[in-house]
Amino acid sequence: MLRAEIRKLLMVVVLAGTAAGLNGCASALVGAGAVAGLAVFEERTVKTIARDTKIGTQLRVALLEESEQHFTKVGIEVFEGRVLLTGAVGSEQMRADAVRLAWKTSGVKAVLNEIGIGTKTLTETAKDAWITAQLTSKMTFDKDIHAINYSTETVAGTVYLIGIAQNQAELDRVVAHARSVGYVRKVISHVRVKKGDEAAK
Repeated sequence: MLRAEIRKLLMVVVLAGTAAGLNGCASALVGAGAVAGLAVFEERTVKTIARDTKIGTQLRVALLEESEQHFTKVGIEVFEGRVLLTGAVGSEQMRADAVRLAWKTSGVKAVLNEIGIGTKTLTETAKDAWITAQLTSKMTFDKDIHAINYSTETVAGTVYLIGIAQNQAELDRVVAHARSVGYVRKVISHVRVKKGDEAAK
């Protein structure tokens, strides 16, 4: 029963995310008045954002249909069709299932498998959430970082980054912020640095 309700909710998110492509996904989060400001810094097109949202939601539905363990233990971030999988699962089979389902999802261009085998305590989960919140805050208030172009996940003190950096200097600042947060053990970046011709636009 619960699984069916969650599946319905996720499908609503798919439809909402796709519809948001007509007006810009940012407007649903921060209000129409701030969209213009955010749009200046957002590297993905509205269509790409909507497609990434759809990929993420469809994959979450697929994981839920596999089992509630798959759904709750695997973290998903999608950027430009690249799927970053994180989390800690109970078996190699669960990790393989998540990768298989990701590749089966329409529109996926790459799967970045960072899923570990093991369990997380409540204390570790709380620390990971704190790390992610701290890093998000640091990036948001750093005027030299376009934070909207990054997504972060933290698992057992390891910070995973995905997104688009304006240049290597910006990415270096993000990584430095991540390393400065308490309890961080390691930083792994899957961030794409813009090429010279992109940055000139």
